[in-house]
Amino acid sequence: MLKFTPILLAIVYALVMYHFSAWRTRRELDARSTELADPRLKKLTDRMAQALELPRIRVNIYEIDPVNGLAAPDGRIFITRGFYQKYRQGEVSAEELASVIAHELGHVALGHARRRMIDFSGQNAIRTALMMVLGRLIPGVGVWLANMLTSLLAAHLSRSDEYEADAYAAALLHKSGIGIAPQVSLFKKLEALTQSTHAAPAWLLSHPKTQDRISAIEAMGARWSTPET
Repeated sequence: MLKFTPILLAIVYALVMYHFSAWRTRRELDARSTELADPRLKKLTDRMAQALELPRIRVNIYEIDPVNGLAAPDGRIFITRGFYQKYRQGEVSAEELASVIAHELGHVALGHARRRMIDFSGQNAIRTALMMVLGRLIPGVGVWLANMLTSLLAAHLSRSDEYEADAYAAALLHKSGIGIAPQVSLFKKLEALTQSTHAAPAWLLSHPKTQDRISAIEAMGARWSTPET
């Protein structure tokens, strides 16, 4: 029984962390967000809502400066104030910002938002269990190895989710008549907007390489534009 104690403790830890993280995230978003009210963006989200047969798509502004979009575990969609400011300043078009909303809708529709919270807690549990086990088997190196293995697992899961959400967004934008061009053009300027560079190998990154994402979206667009024979 004692040899299973680290695993049991890790499971209990994961459950506690999941509920705590969900509560903390919800409280943070409630305190620092308001509903987005922008006529140009509403016209685009209404077109996407019609394509999804929904009455409307509610988008919220999250009052932080970094350029980002996010989907909460409870299904709400957020655009950061920093991203919205880029749009107001003309650096991002309404269609490009709509492509971000479509991407976050993909995370919700595909269950990524809720699963990520569970995965995060589970990965912490795995890390804890591995650190206990490997730390005994390989003192000194075991803790480092446990962190590396769980980080690789998290990066792989996140990259897979991003590709799936990109595909969902592309299909939704196509069906809405907005098209995939804004999605592609935003990706081409995204690193400059976020002032980020991908120096690490793609398999270590939580997001796929930008050019790989563009290529995948353009391949989908090419299939849609090719007439059936």
